[in-house]
Amino acid sequence: GLFKNNTFGADGRFNAQFRAELFNALNHVRFGYPNMSFGNPQFGVIASQGNTPRNVQLALKFIF
Repeated sequence: GLFKNNTFGADGRFNAQFRAELFNALNHVRFGYPNMSFGNPQFGVIASQGNTPRNVQLALKFIF
């Protein structure tokens, strides 16, 4: 995560904080387990992902 504080106002008593948080920022995939039902046409096929894709969260907070 990254954040930046920005003070403003007559004597700098107000603050605006910007935050950015990244989860799985490089977007590396972890594959799920393959289908283990022998005789099934889907045998050995990986049809799921074991982790979540890239998520980005942005926030802006004002402090008085």
